[in-house]
Amino acid sequence: MIQYILEHEAYIRKLLESTEEQDWDKVRKYHKVQIMFLQHERLVHMMVTLFFGFLMAFSLFMALFLKLPVLLLLVLFIGVLEVFYLVHLYRLETSVQRWYGLYRDITNRLG
Repeated sequence: MIQYILEHEAYIRKLLESTEEQDWDKVRKYHKVQIMFLQHERLVHMMVTLFFGFLMAFSLFMALFLKLPVLLLLVLFIGVLEVFYLVHLYRLETSVQRWYGLYRDITNRLG
């Protein structure tokens, strides 16, 4: 997904820096659809991140309540997954913010 984001962003930046005549309305509509796809991806990853966060908290509570240290391994495993999900979610969030700026730049080209 990150590779797709970088490729699309490079494509849009290349169009914006180009001196060639473009159909900016068509470019804006295309970019808006891509923003919608990225927003959906971000929403799904946010829900998964929240689920794993709740699962980690529940596992920690159960490990402490039932006094089963083996459950702390589960908490550790889920915690590692949570860190990776948070990093990915952060990258998606910053990407969509950059894309909003690109959308503004495309709209400015329309006049």
